Amino acid sequence: QVQFVESGGGLVQPGGSLRLSCAASGTMFRIYAMGWYRQAPGKQRERVAVIASSGTTNYADSVRGRFTISRDNAKNTVYLQMNSLKPEDTAVYYCNHSPADTGYWGQGTQVTVSS
Repeated sequence: QVQFVESGGGLVQPGGSLRLSCAASGTMFRIYAMGWYRQAPGKQRERVAVIASSGTTNYADSVRGRFTISRDNAKNTVYLQMNSLKPEDTAVYYCNHSPADTGYWGQGTQVTVSS
């Protein structure tokens, strides 16, 4: 059974930073590209960052230069370092394979950017 457990969200002021973690189980983690996705109220879920099994990364234009995705294959964990956060980054953040396996969404972690 594939499972993704996200953590590290919270309330932060604009300009602040957070580091999200996602622990994966039940999957051959090291062979998959992994993505971080987010869903804001009233909006569709979008992918914001992806890291290939090789370590190559790519980002949505809205977060490029502010967010950094990384992975630790020994720990089956993917991370998202988020800097210079903006109110429009407020959303529930999820991790999943990339492309996403729709049956494997976790509970996500809430990120709220507000003064």
